[in-house]
Amino acid sequence: MSILPVWFVVFERFQLLDVSGPLQVFATANDELRLAGRAPVYRTRVLAARAGPVASSSGLAVQAEAWPARVRHAEAGTSTVVAPGGPAAWNPSTQLGGGGTEAAEAWLRRHGARFDRVASVCTGAFVLGRAGLLDGCRAATHWGACDALGAAFPRIEVQRDAIYFRDGRRWTSAGVTAGIDMALGMVEADLGRAIAIGVAKKLVVFYKRPGGQSQFSSALLAQEAEDPRIESLHGWIDEHLHETLDVARLADRMAMAPRTFARFYLQRTGVTPAHAVERMRLDRATRLLESSGASIKAVAQRCGFGSEEIMRRAFQRRFGGPPLDYRARFR
Repeated sequence: MSILPVWFVVFERFQLLDVSGPLQVFATANDELRLAGRAPVYRTRVLAARAGPVASSSGLAVQAEAWPARVRHAEAGTSTVVAPGGPAAWNPSTQLGGGGTEAAEAWLRRHGARFDRVASVCTGAFVLGRAGLLDGCRAATHWGACDALGAAFPRIEVQRDAIYFRDGRRWTSAGVTAGIDMALGMVEADLGRAIAIGVAKKLVVFYKRPGGQSQFSSALLAQEAEDPRIESLHGWIDEHLHETLDVARLADRMAMAPRTFARFYLQRTGVTPAHAVERMRLDRATRLLESSGASIKAVAQRCGFGSEEIMRRAFQRRFGGPPLDYRARFR
């Protein structure tokens, strides 16, 4: 197999884990290949406008090479280029770029379209967006930046609940550690499932996170609520997902009047009970679609959607496509 270069384009105040996490995935994939008696394929480089140390947002600097003034088509045709996020890429207080990414964006604008894969981690999607590399694409970013990404780049279809998302040659991930998930997806695409699973085991991370590709699982809702009553309720809901779970029944479980319960739940979690139940049903449905051969009808019944059409509409709202399209990503 030919060498697969992976280039990380960095700038002052980039997010360190956006680079170090995926980089380690590719390095460990090379280790797995050596153990299998095969030659390593990934050749990683960290590139910047000038050679030398580049400080991350944590203060730790990485040693970078100067990016090439020219990129040969033959080299770019087998390469992946990755843009990390960080305060320089997007400032949540101003909803704008924090400054300092202009040179990287100019270089990506000039050369990015030649690469076999163009990727971003976290708010690195803003760097690719300003470089014009995500126009007309579906893309993920940190959950806290989804509204800003959509507002800044109307031609990007933001995938709000994706851990990572692949749209042709464009790969984008959600916040920070999601870059590891995305890199594992690339390793699977390049080298197969067995190597990707081996890498995940070595790094002690999930090959595919529980809850499918959603950033917001029901477990996170309970954690955010910081209320044991919510956690207990979610456990009960999980055991009864195939049943009717309207506000009246949930309120009865909590020994509250329906209107009182609805206010209580919204205040504790930030979402309505109906939204939370749908989210939990989608979490289970994605797991079944990823790991089983159950029919769409059977999945809908086991998750309590009532019909295939109701589940299809829920998938369309959350993932931008029907259940069959979602399943196809894992086949």
